[in-house]
Amino acid sequence: MNIVVREAAIEDAQLIAHLTRACWTDKVAATSSGHHESSERVCNDLMQGGGFILLLDDEPVGSVRWLPLDTENNCWEMLRMGVLPAFRGSTLSQHLLEAVIHAAQTSGVEELRLGVRSDQPRLLDLYAAFEFELAPELEYSHANPNEPAPHVMRRFLRN
Repeated sequence: MNIVVREAAIEDAQLIAHLTRACWTDKVAATSSGHHESSERVCNDLMQGGGFILLLDDEPVGSVRWLPLDTENNCWEMLRMGVLPAFRGSTLSQHLLEAVIHAAQTSGVEELRLGVRSDQPRLLDLYAAFEFELAPELEYSHANPNEPAPHVMRRFLRN
C-alpha cells in the first residue's frame, strides 16, 4: 500500500469537489453544504489558502483544505477533510491532518482551527489525539447558519 499526500493545485478543484461530495455521501447529514460542493468554491479556497489530496496506490481517496482567518493573524481554519467510505478505518485521515499541521508549521502559522459537526461527536477524539482542544469560546467561520453550531477545536503550534 503506497500512501502519498500531495499539495492540491487549482487544476484539482473538480477532483476535490467530487471527493468531498463522495466522502459526505451516507456519512454527513443531508443538510450539509458539502453535498453541494462546487469546483468554483474549491478553486477559490485553493487560491486563498490551500489543500492536500490523499492518494492510495495513485488513486485519490481523500482531501482537506485550509483558509487563513481574516480576523486572526497566523491562524488557519481547516475544512472539508474527508476520506472515501471504502478507505475508512485505516487511519488514512491522519496523513491529511499531519500534512496540514506540517504545512502550517513550515509557514509560521501559530494556530489551526476546525469545526466538528454537532452530529459527529466521535470525531472529537480523533482531533484530540492530534492535540486539538475544544474551544467553546470560538465560532467556526464556515458554519452553516441553518444547522446547529459545530464544536470548534484549536491547536496551538510550536514552530
